[in-house]
Amino acid sequence: MGANSSSISELPENEYLKKLAGAEPISENDPFWNQLLSFSFTTPTNSADLKLLEEATISVCKSLVEKNPRTGNLGSLVKVFLSRTKELKISAECQNHLFIWQAHNALFIICCLLKVFISRMSEEELQLHFTYEDKAPGSYGTECEDLIEELLCCLIQLIVEIPLLDITYSISLEAVTTLIVFLSCQLFHKEILRESIIHKYLMHGRCVPYTSRLVKTLLYNFIRQERSPPPGTHVFQQQTDGGGLLYGIASGVATGLWTVFTLGGVGSKASPQLERCSPLANQSLLLLLVLANLTDAPDTPNPYRQAIMSFKNTQDSTAFSSSNPHAFQINFNSLYTALCEQQKSDQATLLLYTLLHQNSNVRTYVLARTDIENLVLPILEILYHVEERNSHHVYMALIILLILTEDDGFNRSIHEVILKNITWYAERILTEISLGSLLILVVIRTIQYNMTRTRDKYLHTNCLAALANMSAQFRSLHQYAAQRIISLFSLLSKKHNKVLEQATQSLRGSIGSTDSPLPDYAQDLNVIEEVIRMMLEIINSCLTNSLHHNPNLVYALLYKRDLFEQFRTHPSFQDIMQNIDLVISFFSSRLEQAGAELSVERVLEIIKQGAVALPKDRLRSVGGDK
Repeated sequence: MGANSSSISELPENEYLKKLAGAEPISENDPFWNQLLSFSFTTPTNSADLKLLEEATISVCKSLVEKNPRTGNLGSLVKVFLSRTKELKISAECQNHLFIWQAHNALFIICCLLKVFISRMSEEELQLHFTYEDKAPGSYGTECEDLIEELLCCLIQLIVEIPLLDITYSISLEAVTTLIVFLSCQLFHKEILRESIIHKYLMHGRCVPYTSRLVKTLLYNFIRQERSPPPGTHVFQQQTDGGGLLYGIASGVATGLWTVFTLGGVGSKASPQLERCSPLANQSLLLLLVLANLTDAPDTPNPYRQAIMSFKNTQDSTAFSSSNPHAFQINFNSLYTALCEQQKSDQATLLLYTLLHQNSNVRTYVLARTDIENLVLPILEILYHVEERNSHHVYMALIILLILTEDDGFNRSIHEVILKNITWYAERILTEISLGSLLILVVIRTIQYNMTRTRDKYLHTNCLAALANMSAQFRSLHQYAAQRIISLFSLLSKKHNKVLEQATQSLRGSIGSTDSPLPDYAQDLNVIEEVIRMMLEIINSCLTNSLHHNPNLVYALLYKRDLFEQFRTHPSFQDIMQNIDLVISFFSSRLEQAGAELSVERVLEIIKQGAVALPKDRLRSVGGDK
């Protein structure tokens, strides 16, 4: 690009770029490279500028795609970069700004070119472009066959070995981003890549020994959230704190990749605030997630997933398993803090899910924390602001709650954590509430939102499963949480009656008619009755296991006792209604004996006394209980 390139608009006419993409082969020893790599210009800070950059360079990239088989200039550029990285560590230690600056610029150009090459050709064609040399038109070089592997290995070494300083921040960022761009081949295939050339290089041969160090470094980049250095400390001029120029270009690739690998093709845009805070942390997290989701090779499991599944706390002194060569140790306290602080981004939520689901060491550590509210509250906020989140972020948050609520210790402890003034909960002022009651409120709100908007059966099922996991351990439920449990049942009951009425009317209207087929009301009824049964099981489980701990739930139950009348004789609910019916009858009788016009306080007092008096063996266990 040359020293005179200072703006995007000048790039299409830049003489050095034209020469790189031209018909003349350029030797890797040519002084041209020093001229090409001496450029700087203001980093694009918005999508419009990024689009301008792509549009400005597309003609150069297309020209190189066409001419490279005869010139081999792509290979020469890669070799120039590789030769300069050999001195990078010493350059960082000696504060050699110029050397690092030019190495960064070489990698920046490589990555810009790669993005276009990968979007326009197969991996086999890309591999060929790395083998072309300038000896003769269309010739193949023997010593260049593994230039891609050499470049991949060099990028990994750069990430794990170069110390992260102000002057090396940008080149570290570009190395991470270039690996993401290499892995973006998946974006251009509808099917999952099972025999990718790039995957093969990363999971076999020279890259594999760096597996644990790469995963560890990427995790620590996420944990540390190092901000992009201020303009004066960069190795090239920059007027914003947005990170390297290529970061912006590849951000869309990275976000798209994480979507393809984890969300089935529908994702949300990365938070601009998070990107500006620490582009290196954000890109490192995206690369980590892509590596973790690479498909296992036929003969080798994914080593990056193995590393993520098995790493341990630095305070854990037990020996590593000999069966996993990729295990390592990391500071769990720092990791936990970062996970708590970063849940506004869906990629951080995916990392939390991945670790809880796949790494038993992390799961055990998280469940043993005495400040679990620091992790649970951000997850509840995701569910609470369901309208603002994409459905996959909501699902991940919900599955995290499912994993946590499978632990009885967690289900007990959340009712012992008392929270003050939950400002983001707008439906009601909550000056004091347990974490457990708040969790119930948010999950119920998610169910009600789903009933009126998305109508996703599986979201219903997962929400109710989390409540069912917790139900036997419900303790001292907040009166509002108890009311919402019964209100949800009321809503389901009304919906059940409405569908039943529609089915009856439709059946009457169809007698003797040969018109269009009937709507499948039977299926709708089955779904609603399945949800109602789960709600009844949740209420029943609480009454059976912790009746004396939940006077507010009994109060709400008695206040809306008429709701349950229609289900007493319903064949689908008779078994589960026995305990609920018994509780309603027992406490109704005690309230009648106490007289009329009782205050709320007096009713609660009678309920508490009755809970002690009711023999536990009268409440029978039902198959749905925990």
